[in-house]
Amino acid sequence: MKTTPDNIQIVYEDNHIIVVNKRPGDIVQGDKTGDTPLSDIVKQYIKIKYNKPGNVFLGVAHRLDRPTAGLVVFARTSKALTRLNEMFKNRAVKKTYWAIVKNKPAAASGTLIHYLKKNAKNNKTTVYDRPVEGAKKAVLHYKLIASSDRYHLLEIDLETGRPHQIRAQLAKIGSPVKGDLKYGYPRSNSNGGISLLARHIEFLHPVKKEPVSLTATPPEGDIWQVFTKT
Repeated sequence: MKTTPDNIQIVYEDNHIIVVNKRPGDIVQGDKTGDTPLSDIVKQYIKIKYNKPGNVFLGVAHRLDRPTAGLVVFARTSKALTRLNEMFKNRAVKKTYWAIVKNKPAAASGTLIHYLKKNAKNNKTTVYDRPVEGAKKAVLHYKLIASSDRYHLLEIDLETGRPHQIRAQLAKIGSPVKGDLKYGYPRSNSNGGISLLARHIEFLHPVKKEPVSLTATPPEGDIWQVFTKT
């Protein structure tokens, strides 16, 4: 992993894709806030590094919520983008997340099945126990992998990829992610993010057809160090 002058962490890079370890608070793609998105920063990095004239192509294959940290895959060619889009759509990309919670789930491991409906006005997802009109089925698997005096670390494998899925489903079982005010955690984190990390990703390279397996380093200056120190 290398850190650029813009303080973005490049985890993997070749002619076809580039994978970045996103910081909490960074926005992946431009929105109504007008804040500079990570995609623009990565474009500038490519433009300078490879001395590219004109516009730089960079495709956004998937997104992470703004307060979430971890691995984001960008495509450097249209061919790679088309194939990555299909892979994410067909769930051919394995994504593993880490979440820190204060309230330990009742079971040390399990599968959560809910039905989620997002309200675009307040950018919040409502969770239902059974099917309702307009709601989409959401499935995740979790297990408790570590505990400290005050917090617990969960590892989560997503079976579906719904908006705010992990945040909303964990809150539904009484274990909101640390710092996630939107979903019921009482206090924000000092860095403005939440303690949710896109920790690991596995997929077949869209062009080389070789296995790619990448792991993100947790953000510094948060409770992560309690669980990751050796």
